Amino acid sequence: MQNNRNNGMNNNPYINNGMNQQQKSIEQQPVTNPYYNDQPMQPVQNSVTSSFDTGNFLKGALIGAVGAYLLTNEDAQKKIFKTFAKGADMFGAGIEEMKERLEDAKAELEAEREAK
Repeated sequence: MQNNRNNGMNNNPYINNGMNQQQKSIEQQPVTNPYYNDQPMQPVQNSVTSSFDTGNFLKGALIGAVGAYLLTNEDAQKKIFKTFAKGADMFGAGIEEMKERLEDAKAELEAEREAK
């Protein structure tokens, strides 16, 4: 029974220690990968340390700190929303004032037309 197992394993092309002709021809072919370039690698010119900009880093850190403060501080949020509400009210009042001025201008033009 042991002898049958060994014969079966020797006939298996994937386990067999002795390679058949097809396996030998595959192993003799050079390994080529279309995505691999055989040229030596060039040093990276734009690494993180050479392209680090302190000014932009500080701007980003400051914006992040302000954003974190605003998102976590309820008093600051209330003040901001009150400011936006006041601005919206002033904008609305300005629109109403513009409408009144437009109506006054129309009335003046109408009065001038009637006078002629």
